[in-house]
Amino acid sequence: MPIKGGVARAFEIPIFTEAFLRPLFCRAIGPFRWIALSNNSDDIRVIDDYLLTRFADNQIVSNWIRLAREKVPFEGLPARIAWLGHGERTELALEVNRMVADGRLSGPIAFTRDHLDAGAMTHPNIMTEKMKDGSDAIADWPLLNALVNCASMADLVAIHSGGGGYSGYMTSSGVTVVADGSDAAAQRLQLSMTNDTSTGVMRYADAGYQESLDEVKEKSISYINLSAAG
Repeated sequence: MPIKGGVARAFEIPIFTEAFLRPLFCRAIGPFRWIALSNNSDDIRVIDDYLLTRFADNQIVSNWIRLAREKVPFEGLPARIAWLGHGERTELALEVNRMVADGRLSGPIAFTRDHLDAGAMTHPNIMTEKMKDGSDAIADWPLLNALVNCASMADLVAIHSGGGGYSGYMTSSGVTVVADGSDAAAQRLQLSMTNDTSTGVMRYADAGYQESLDEVKEKSISYINLSAAG
């Protein structure tokens, strides 16, 4: 127990999501994943090379890709993850779709993300604890995120409740879009990747986080201030 250990104010320490992840989620920077459906690990390495060139100025992403390709073995289908934000995910997905189309990659790539992402999860004891506007338990945002991804023609959209010991406390949404090199896939990727992260920025902008409000302006995200409108 913290009190017995001499830390009487232990429960005033911010949870990790509030202290470390929320500033990233305010800009929709979160765990973005891609999977080589060809089972060809070389496809992941080709994408690694692109990331190291395109995001050379992003030291966190570049360092991670170098470490991952050297230290992290593939399990199951070859896959990679990186913390990318609004606009970056769309750009990567569209370029990968072009790589599939012109043969630089041997097969389709599935793009997805963690359910613990900017606009995709409500959990008042973890993800959304101590929200600035008190909206800790409001589950509308992950449901809205799922509906937006359906309207964006994503290949797979899921709504989750519970899991990992969260039963009764958590609602989240998941999304997967396959880059198969077609024009139709490019349209789905453009819409879904962009709208998925947009709802993340909007979620925190609506709660009053300045980082998100700045991101709305910098990235020209179409956003209506629901709190002000109400």
